[in-house]
Amino acid sequence: MSQEFDVVVIGGGPGGYVAAIRAAQLGLNTACVEKWTNDKGDTVLGGTCLNVGCIPSKALLDSTHKFHDAQAEFKVHGINTGDVKMDVPTMIKRKEGIVSKLTMGVAGLFKANGVTLIQGKGKLNKDRLITVTANDGSVSEISAKHVILASGSVPVNIPPAPLTEDVILDNKGALNITETPKRLGIIGAGVIGLEMGTVWQRLGSEVVVFEAMDTFLGMADKDLAKEAGKLLKKQGLDIRLGTLVSGTKVNGKEVEVTFQNAAGEVAKQTFDKLIVAVGRKPYTDGLLAEDCGVQMDERGFIHVDDRCSTDAPSVYAIGDIVRGPMLAHKASEEGVMVADIIAGHKAQMNYDCIPAVIYTHPEMAWVGKTEQELKAEGVATKVGKFPFAACGRAMAANETDGFVKLIADAETDRVLGCHIIGPQASELIAQAVIAMEFGSSAEDLALTVFAHPSLSEALHEAALAADGHAIHIANRKKR
Repeated sequence: MSQEFDVVVIGGGPGGYVAAIRAAQLGLNTACVEKWTNDKGDTVLGGTCLNVGCIPSKALLDSTHKFHDAQAEFKVHGINTGDVKMDVPTMIKRKEGIVSKLTMGVAGLFKANGVTLIQGKGKLNKDRLITVTANDGSVSEISAKHVILASGSVPVNIPPAPLTEDVILDNKGALNITETPKRLGIIGAGVIGLEMGTVWQRLGSEVVVFEAMDTFLGMADKDLAKEAGKLLKKQGLDIRLGTLVSGTKVNGKEVEVTFQNAAGEVAKQTFDKLIVAVGRKPYTDGLLAEDCGVQMDERGFIHVDDRCSTDAPSVYAIGDIVRGPMLAHKASEEGVMVADIIAGHKAQMNYDCIPAVIYTHPEMAWVGKTEQELKAEGVATKVGKFPFAACGRAMAANETDGFVKLIADAETDRVLGCHIIGPQASELIAQAVIAMEFGSSAEDLALTVFAHPSLSEALHEAALAADGHAIHIANRKKR
């Protein structure tokens, strides 16, 4: 007879492990099935985000940003550093140490909260019976009163650029480059492509980013995308829009890329490394038996309602395998919501207030709708915009690129969106998220006292500017 749990979570990424911990905290007998193992064969929690995504990429971004500052920016502060060099293997080792510490931390949280960790690949069958295939091929069965599917996503591969061991890489391979490539090609000008391009451009790589779409950062507000394109180009990224890669040929330790540019001309260019970053897709291979009752759409996403319930009774799905943005924090909050629902609590999630961040420098972050989306919906808006160039704290830090843009409803004054490109945008956006979560108006933010001097004052001034009352920029209206 199979072992039964109150809750079984399939997948130990940022959605799955958070859901498991929350369920256990609520007194539910909980197990988490995870197939990821390290070189020693030990089960590793944290999924793509912690192991080969969010965390390691930020470690590299922070290391290379410090290097760039020491090399090019410190002198404006009167700091002379001489000849600064980057030890790439040490940088990679530091990144791996951070990942190891955090994954062990999650494992410790499982033990502290009494979550049962089961190594293997889980498959959901009829009546919430789960088959677990371990790495050694052995098969076991467990059953659950409730199941949470949280298997995450995988990189999209494209036929013109099949991955190789050391030349054509996906996001995982891109995080383990141990020597700065002289010439780096990247397919895809999305979050991963821009962040990885930034890392190696700072270390001296000649970076070319091929983007098939003819618009840059199409998901972002146009003002933010325009500013980002200008600043990244100034930093040295060669971003080619409307450019379609049609083939690759690996010659030893380099790769020849064939592409068609925006003018329709076919050309070739050779690189030392090529990173494929064209997006991600739900990872559901072998996850669902035909009789399990869970339905998927034509793109491979599992169908759920606004409470993350699937079509099968007491089976939920969260994170990258369901609708909505593929973001770790979205997955985590869905995990908490579902665990609360299973425990009998009332819970819901506000999908209109999920922030997005790109960790280039300056950072980009936004929440809510863009000005273009609101115009298309026929919503009358008022916009307040404030540049960091007019912010005293930003000037003191020599971080004056970018702006804060706040969008409010013209009639109700309710904040509908906020778009930031500038220093610490990933932190500043939380203030706008909180404001929107509480249904705040632009006036609420305008009447709030912000510390001086601080970067947050840029949000304050943007809120004032929505009514033409910004203090530190010209052309304001009179009351």
